[in-house]
Amino acid sequence: MKLLSPQPRSIYLTLSIIMIGMVLLLYAALASYQLRASEQRMLAFAADTSARVGRETLAVIEGELRPARTTAALLARSGLLTAPDHAGRLAQLPLLAAALQQNPSLSAVYGGTPNGSFVLLRRIAGAELRALLRAPAQAAFVLQSVNRDGAAVQGAYLFYDTGLAMLERREQADYDFDPRRRPWFAQAQNPDRAVLQTLPYLFFTTREVGLTLASAGVSGDSGAGMRPVAGVDVSLASLSAMLARQQITPSAELMVLDAQGAVLAYPRPERLSVRPQDGSPKLLQVEQLGVPVLTALWQRLHAGGAPAGGLLELDGREWVTRVEALDHGAGAPLSLLIAAPRDELQADAIQARRLSVLITAGIVLLMLPLVHWSANLVAKPLEQLAREAEAIRRFDFSGPDPARSRIREVDRLAIAMTGMKQALRRFLEISSALSAERNFDRLLERILTETISVAEATGGAVHLLSADGLRLEPAAARVFDAPGDSAALLPWSLDDGASPSAAVQAVRQGRTVFVDISWDNPAHAQVYAGLFQRLNSSRFRLMALPLKNRQGETVGALSLSFVPGEDRDTLSPSRVAFIEALSGTAAAALDNQQLLRARKELLESFIQLVAGAIDAKSPYTGAHCQRVPELTKMLARAACEASDGPFADFRLDEEQWEALHIAAWLHDCGKVTTPEFVVDKATKLETLHDRIHEIRTRFEVLKRDAQIALCERALTPEQLARVRQDLAPIHTLLDAEFAFVAACNEGGEYLSPDKQARLREIGARSWWRTLDDRLGVSTGERLRQSATPAAALPVQERLLADKPEHVLPRPAAEQMPEANRWGFKLRQPEHLYNRGELHNLSISRGTLTEEERYKINDHIVQSIRMLEALPFPRHLRRVPEIAGGHHEKMDGSGYPRGLRREQMSTEARMMAIADVFEALTADDRPYKKGKSLSQALDIMARMRREQHIDAELFELFLRSGVYLDYARRFMHPEQIDAVDLEAALA
Repeated sequence: MKLLSPQPRSIYLTLSIIMIGMVLLLYAALASYQLRASEQRMLAFAADTSARVGRETLAVIEGELRPARTTAALLARSGLLTAPDHAGRLAQLPLLAAALQQNPSLSAVYGGTPNGSFVLLRRIAGAELRALLRAPAQAAFVLQSVNRDGAAVQGAYLFYDTGLAMLERREQADYDFDPRRRPWFAQAQNPDRAVLQTLPYLFFTTREVGLTLASAGVSGDSGAGMRPVAGVDVSLASLSAMLARQQITPSAELMVLDAQGAVLAYPRPERLSVRPQDGSPKLLQVEQLGVPVLTALWQRLHAGGAPAGGLLELDGREWVTRVEALDHGAGAPLSLLIAAPRDELQADAIQARRLSVLITAGIVLLMLPLVHWSANLVAKPLEQLAREAEAIRRFDFSGPDPARSRIREVDRLAIAMTGMKQALRRFLEISSALSAERNFDRLLERILTETISVAEATGGAVHLLSADGLRLEPAAARVFDAPGDSAALLPWSLDDGASPSAAVQAVRQGRTVFVDISWDNPAHAQVYAGLFQRLNSSRFRLMALPLKNRQGETVGALSLSFVPGEDRDTLSPSRVAFIEALSGTAAAALDNQQLLRARKELLESFIQLVAGAIDAKSPYTGAHCQRVPELTKMLARAACEASDGPFADFRLDEEQWEALHIAAWLHDCGKVTTPEFVVDKATKLETLHDRIHEIRTRFEVLKRDAQIALCERALTPEQLARVRQDLAPIHTLLDAEFAFVAACNEGGEYLSPDKQARLREIGARSWWRTLDDRLGVSTGERLRQSATPAAALPVQERLLADKPEHVLPRPAAEQMPEANRWGFKLRQPEHLYNRGELHNLSISRGTLTEEERYKINDHIVQSIRMLEALPFPRHLRRVPEIAGGHHEKMDGSGYPRGLRREQMSTEARMMAIADVFEALTADDRPYKKGKSLSQALDIMARMRREQHIDAELFELFLRSGVYLDYARRFMHPEQIDAVDLEAALA
């Protein structure tokens, strides 16, 4: 998997981000600190508030309960419980009213006897209670009594005003309240409790949340040992009022709950007085109150025992919560739940944070110009250096040098970048120049020139390792920007360890060496006498470096000379390192050129080897492959030297000369595939011949001779003389016919149709063959003979025959399709060879059949195919085209491609002229005599007129005198005769 690299940012942006980021980071740190401090303050405030409210709640409860306990205890000792009858209990009305008036939190005071009698005085407060009791308008108290002293239960409601004057007595037959059934009555019987305190509950009559305090009196005379009990109902409405006074935040929620989750106090007490649907006096549960945050807090507390405080998120709003346990002294502790919105608790901190954000933004805005200036101070020079580095990476050295900077580190980087740029530019220029140089001698001079210039030396020399690796031989020298005479330098032996030569020491040690040369040293004076004279100094320093190729092999040494004083300034370590790097490039260039030169020499030797082998293969080609290149290059030089005419702009560079040279030498390389018996075919019947047929014919003659001898023995001398007389004319005719056939075989003149008819007439003669012609023949011939059944012997045969076995079929591999990739347009005969006797003797001109003529012409096809198969380098890729076009004609009638003049290169047309002229004038062919100069030019003039050769090049060939220069070099003197140039060019 490929890893993605991070996207780089500009240094300006990076510095700006860093500087602004530092401000923001500082702000974030301060804000984080303030936030943590604010949270701590908030939680501490919540804890303090919760504790304070808890203390106040307990104080309120205790404040309400303490006097109520006293009242309950006093009532338990009063006549309310000690009176002997119901009237005595009713007489305690003033005492009960005083208890209510002195303690506003008391809702009711009452007492119950062991026999079930009950007296309760309740303050009438509120229209709802007044309506519920249907009390008179002036009524301030209601006395509820149940008398069980008699046989019947008597219930009544008595209403009194504030002065305790009775306003109304209402008998309540259905009011049969029995205190003995109430928990407070039963629990107050416990002698260990002076005053009983119940758990908070919802008062039935007033629908207020409160609790009951009860105290038992002394034992009575009835009731199975039960004691009378006095009690007071204490309202906890003051708790809700106290909670309503706690202004923690505008949306804060407070609540007091019991252990079962019943709501005892809430800042809005009217929500606690909801009457349940079943009418039963029950406290509201926290879920019924409809305060989501307190419900969630209670559920979390009830489910897992939540800690005393924390954060609670509800509907996207965070609440700071607190739970405080309230031990009220009776049963399980109560719980104080507090929840306040975090945003309200931290309103001041949030406002401060907003203000700090604005302040920070202002600081950032004020810092932008400073950041811009500071970032630019660093970024601009670095950006310029980055662009310069990118340009150097692209090898673009055209831009200006980097500007100096006021920042020391950046300025040093700019100076180093400038030096690197100049060094790289110089190094690449020199490397490119050395790599581009193809001439070995010029390469040596270029190496010296560039190295002396870079080193600011006074002179230098290059020594190359000898072929045997034992000596350093001088190859080039230069002193004071002038070429020196390398021949005047001495070769150095590498075996001499004490040699004064710095080059020898460098090669032997394999490193750069410095040698101080002084005229006072006799060895130095003798060896460097010429250099002392050229430098006009009695002392100088030599710096020598070994030249090593890529394989680390030493190929030579480079020496530089410095007059006194110059080396102190120029030979700094950095300059020495640069010279060493340059020497490595020079060594590689030298090694490449030496390898290239060696390969060219090898290729040249191979080319001449092939051409020589072709010429040596057959005497009929003579030295054709060697003379055509000379004539072609002579004509090419004439074209290059032409200052006017069609070839005034014609020029060949070194690579084109090399291509022409190779193409000329290999123009007939395909002849290595042409069979010698075809090339050397001097007569029509000459071919590869199995002499078994000739031997078989001799045996036939022997058999005839034996037969004739036996026949002659049977004749008398007179008969024999008469037979010989009759045989003489037949012998004369046969002799004449053989002479005719022999003349036809020479192929020296045109064979007319009547002569061809006579050949067929002669060939029709028959003779008897008595020997099997399939004995002793080759496998191939036997295979061809098998196409026809063998005749029974003796068999009569024709004198001259075209037999089926004379025809050699063309193999499928040698068949040339018309649409071939080379574009060859040669008409290919059906058969490979036809060796029929009549077929060959009937050739009208020359000695070659159509098949053999194709085989001769096929050499150029093979030349092109062979050359195109060679991996020529780019500058030699035209070799196949140049070499393969010397049999083409300007009118398109040539072969093998049928090219026209405009389709041929100038070099190919030059070679066509050279090939024709050499073939006409060659005198080393056994089948013909070389033509004279005038005869050859007359033939070529006709070929020019018939558009077989290029007219412009033929004219250049004549007018430049190339034909005469060639004739003087390669033709016999008797062949050189007078030539009428104007007639030849007419």
